[in-house]
Amino acid sequence: MKTAYDDTRQHLLATGHLIMAAKGFSGVGLNEILQTAGVPKGSFYHYFKSKEQYGQALLEDYFSQYLSQVDQRFAEPQQNARERLMGYWQQWLAGYSGPCSEQKCLVVKLSAEVADLSEPMRLTLRDGTDQIIQRLADCISAGEQDASLPPHDAPAMAAMLYQLWLGASLLAKLQRTSQPMQQAMQMTVRLLG
Repeated sequence: MKTAYDDTRQHLLATGHLIMAAKGFSGVGLNEILQTAGVPKGSFYHYFKSKEQYGQALLEDYFSQYLSQVDQRFAEPQQNARERLMGYWQQWLAGYSGPCSEQKCLVVKLSAEVADLSEPMRLTLRDGTDQIIQRLADCISAGEQDASLPPHDAPAMAAMLYQLWLGASLLAKLQRTSQPMQQAMQMTVRLLG
């Protein structure tokens, strides 16, 4: 028996997230999403005009949830900014130390794939990652304020660290080992001082 969902649109997005995190955007057909979600095709088209629009909504939903989690982590009052920032990287490291099928980061999974396929999806990915980098920069600046981090060019450091971790995530998937993630953590500790 299928669980009843109050929000069919959100259920379609959650189902797509799980499937696309494993198979990518092009590797998943609309029928697979609908069958897995237990939703008729007409309901899908009530919420989304196309698979591309669905992909864009999926990414917007992903970033909304992800950024909310980042905001909660970076607002932790019992930790200084360095501890909050290192906790963020530690969580990322833990997420990429397991099997690839358990990794749910749509940025890592879809960025290279959809950047040339869909301009709206590319822009959604760009805007979402820009927001992540801004939050990282804000946390680095807060670390300078509370003296838990030495002075940095916070925006440049945030961008460099995000790029480091994104690249390490891709290499971890290619090599099927957490070694690139461990190296990213070591370099992050050195860079932050």
